[in-house]
Amino acid sequence: MELREIDENEFKKIADKSPEISFHQTKEWGALKEENGWKRYFVAFGDNACAMLLAKKVPIINKYMFYSPRGFLIDYNDEKLLKKFTEGVKKFAKDRGGIFIKIDPYVPYVERDNDGCIVESGYNNKKAHENLVNLGYRHFGFNIMQESLQPRWMFVVNTDRSIEEINSEMESKTRQILRKNERSGIHVHEIKHDELKDFKEIMQETADRREFIDRPFSYYENMWKHLHDSGILKIMIADIDFQEYKKNTTNELNEVEKELNIRKEKFDKKELKMNKRKFDARCKQDEETIKRLKEELNKIEDYIKTYGNKKKLGGILFLVYGNEVLSLYGGSIESLMQFKSAYSIHYAGVKYAQEHHYKRYNFYGITGNFDKSNPLYGLFLFKKSFGGHVVELIGEYDLVINKPLYDLYKISFKIYHGIKNLKAK
Repeated sequence: MELREIDENEFKKIADKSPEISFHQTKEWGALKEENGWKRYFVAFGDNACAMLLAKKVPIINKYMFYSPRGFLIDYNDEKLLKKFTEGVKKFAKDRGGIFIKIDPYVPYVERDNDGCIVESGYNNKKAHENLVNLGYRHFGFNIMQESLQPRWMFVVNTDRSIEEINSEMESKTRQILRKNERSGIHVHEIKHDELKDFKEIMQETADRREFIDRPFSYYENMWKHLHDSGILKIMIADIDFQEYKKNTTNELNEVEKELNIRKEKFDKKELKMNKRKFDARCKQDEETIKRLKEELNKIEDYIKTYGNKKKLGGILFLVYGNEVLSLYGGSIESLMQFKSAYSIHYAGVKYAQEHHYKRYNFYGITGNFDKSNPLYGLFLFKKSFGGHVVELIGEYDLVINKPLYDLYKISFKIYHGIKNLKAK
């Protein structure tokens, strides 16, 4: 049996059977990458191992780098199978001018809990890593930050259970924020194509605030063209309805005022079994709530004057395939960040995963540094507040085909990115 090139339809039949399948290894993702200058190939070994290979010409060297996004769809613990596949794919790339093949398998390394600690007697795939290294794959190390091409550390929530079980593992503060957002008239919906420009505006404002370069609108258009109709791409946006917010707040104010008046009336008529100290404390608490709600109504009126009756707060781009719903990236409007719309959008993603029988909701990238001094520790805490657990992947590897040209590539790659970073600054 030998590695063979196959068409995209046969590839899909084999790929979809793999437990590691994700949007990265789909014909749609490959078509999107072709828009950015990559050439795609589909290969298989029998009916239990396959891969999509992307190839791109390296300037000056005039040869190709190959990349299998999120790695081959194969049992990495099966050393014999992996060896035969490696020999085949190496020859395949070499015959097409390949310098090396990069992979970053969607395979967990060791089991970790909600805090990122290793679970004693949990699963591990150390054998998979050892097999790759023994076959000559160059490992980029067990990095803890975000140095790799794709995140090596992720945070996920298992969604193959009831929504009640999922909610019970959330921090109480997160549930409280979600209830408050609902009361504030915040709603999440999946956008249609004519709202794509709204998502771009949200991302652009986020990029300006956080000082990174956002992708052009054409990039989002291409993603929509290649990924939306197949159901892989979903973009959700949170809006706030200030009139609904006003109505809910007014109703709450009226209810508190009503309860306060009834309590006072009953106390005066000695119909209330409550001592004076407790009565005064309860009344003071209600009066403070009334004051807060009136101030809140004044703020809502200011919001309406500034933004009108409705305003978009933020959005997240999701990629859905295989066993998971993955949150790729998103943004928010700075002037209204106090509404914490990201909680509502992520929760909508969690519910979508649960309702449509996906096994997990993937918050995606975090770092493996769980120390409070880590500048990105707050991002971890936010994702952790939804429950779930940390996933550490085995990492990134290069299978070198032509060592002299590979060494030259690494030098030119460093120079290129150095110049690119200087231009960005």
